[in-house]
Amino acid sequence: MDRRDFLAGSAAALGALALSRSSRAEDAKPKRRLLKAVKYGMVGAGADVLAKFKLVKKLGFDGIELDSPSDLDENEVLRARDRTALPIHGVVDSVHWKHHLSDPDPKRREKGRKALETALYQCKRYGGSTVLLVPAVVNKKVSYADAWKRSSAEIRKVLPLATELRVAIAIENVWNHFLLSPLEARRYVDQFESKWIGWYFDVGNVVNYGWPEQWIRILGKRILKLDIKDFSRKKRNDEGLYAGFGAKIGDGDSGWADVVKALDDVGYGGWATAEVRGGDEARLKDIAARMERVFGL
Repeated sequence: MDRRDFLAGSAAALGALALSRSSRAEDAKPKRRLLKAVKYGMVGAGADVLAKFKLVKKLGFDGIELDSPSDLDENEVLRARDRTALPIHGVVDSVHWKHHLSDPDPKRREKGRKALETALYQCKRYGGSTVLLVPAVVNKKVSYADAWKRSSAEIRKVLPLATELRVAIAIENVWNHFLLSPLEARRYVDQFESKWIGWYFDVGNVVNYGWPEQWIRILGKRILKLDIKDFSRKKRNDEGLYAGFGAKIGDGDSGWADVVKALDDVGYGGWATAEVRGGDEARLKDIAARMERVFGL
């Protein structure tokens, strides 16, 4: 073997070794632990409960999230869950905007609290782990300070039940003029000193006034679950505020590479539920593909 052949052979061997090591490193790297889900209301209208569960399962989603209270027959829901083996990972409090826990009227706050209790019981029966809650609304009649005080007091009344049922209350960041920074959000959760209250982080809801990866790093282990949507600042500027949500997942300004990096850095592994306009099979299939693409699944 002459020198040229020797060098070529050595280079090839080194290249193969590098590829082998790279492959082993990739194999050793832990797979991102994210479970895709949809909201029940996103699944095409007209179908019965079982048909909707079957479609969600067929499209490769790992689970589904329901509203509670709702007009769905609980037994029918449970049969659909069991026949399809599609987990109901949680429920969304369906009255937190109407009877919010910061309302000046104590009777309305009581209605909101009782609805939250109902949602906790139903979530437990469904086998879920969280109830998504918008805790308060700040407006002309409800000050920021009162929203904090009243909602905190009502949640404290419900926390013993959440603890008993082992179903967490998951606070979501929405456009309710309350908990407008991640530092506040962290403080709000921490005041309860309970693992049965945490955060339901909505990626797209932050983009209008912040950067999702910053929230993720500050909230850290307090993040129990994720809501997935996107938001376009350009659409907002050109077409109006809420038009920003017209961006499909992956096409807006959420900065998914930074979001995923932050999630990996804080060790998040769990449910990621799409909260966008739903539709028929083709629409839901596209949503699933987009979620897989942005998360590298």
